[in-house]
Amino acid sequence: MKVFTQSVNFKVDGDLVKFIEKKVGSLDKFHDKIVDAEVFLKVQKTSDKENKVTEIKINIPGNELIVKKTNKTFEEGVSVGVESLKRQLLKSKDKHRMSFV
Repeated sequence: MKVFTQSVNFKVDGDLVKFIEKKVGSLDKFHDKIVDAEVFLKVQKTSDKENKVTEIKINIPGNELIVKKTNKTFEEGVSVGVESLKRQLLKSKDKHRMSFV
């Protein structure tokens, strides 16, 4: 699966990109028809410590799954987002399987 990472108003670190590709790439185990994934990283200008916005969009045939998380670090946001997407992918796969029964 191809993972596209985009950062808004800052240069993303190479280690972070590798971390994102590894985490998001692990979603292949839960759904075999994932086309690609897009990850958007944004820093909000607030006094709040949780100002890192991570948005992950997974494209599967006939649908796209989107998760948006705001955390202290991008790594935390990606980890929480991937867990949420695992549940969505499994639910989507079950729904798809049930439509053939």
